[in-house]
Amino acid sequence: MHRNFYLYKLMEKVLLKNKLIAELVEHDNEVAQVLYYFGIRFYEHSNQTLEQVCTQRGLKVDQLVRELESPRSNFQEQDIPLFSYPIDLIIEYLKHSHYLFVKHKLPYIGKLVESFKANHAEYEQVEKDLKVLYPLFLEDFIHHIYEEEDTLFKYIKTLERAKKGYYNPSRLYHLMEKNSLQRCAIEHEAHDDEMAGIRNITKGYHLTADAPLHIKVIYSELIHFEKSLQIHARIENEILFPKAMALENEVKQIFYSKAKWN
Repeated sequence: MHRNFYLYKLMEKVLLKNKLIAELVEHDNEVAQVLYYFGIRFYEHSNQTLEQVCTQRGLKVDQLVRELESPRSNFQEQDIPLFSYPIDLIIEYLKHSHYLFVKHKLPYIGKLVESFKANHAEYEQVEKDLKVLYPLFLEDFIHHIYEEEDTLFKYIKTLERAKKGYYNPSRLYHLMEKNSLQRCAIEHEAHDDEMAGIRNITKGYHLTADAPLHIKVIYSELIHFEKSLQIHARIENEILFPKAMALENEVKQIFYSKAKWN
């Protein structure tokens, strides 16, 4: 039995090495991202086998095969019991998600959009629109993330320190007067659907039967990113804000109680 399993795995590796890049990506669109981080743009090597590309670029084919065979979707953000985590860890988790979005996921999608050549009547307008809208979306999204970290997260961390007794009374008073987590939560929920424009120009990521492989990969990545954003927003709306508002109320009670006795 072990011998049969070993032979099966060996055959699988041989098949992977000899498959065209286009076939690998057609079978699983996420393969394109794995190749990208090895410096292989799938659309530049569509008609070459994996082994040919690795030889050409001086890569170890067995290492790349191992990466392609390893599970890529076994981590699910919604499975993390974040509600039981302290608020500072939730903020660190969200900041790490921001980092992954800005440094990895979004630049990759940007490269896909930038290099996209429709050569298909159905997607020529999509190509033009995406090349205009995606950079604007990216700029706005990055601005939103940095603003959130510099204002919301910083304010919550100040409340955390204040709860432990580390605060300047005058500064804390002005911060609490200036900020309202309840107002911030309402505004945040109202601006959750950041990808509405992209969804609109792609007609809800609709693919025709003869859609080019490149657009399939772009839509697949946009869909996955939108799902990650939805989970991210849910963590903020359903976990971070309720915890932060409870913390804010607690700090206000401590602050005004002390102020009354001074």
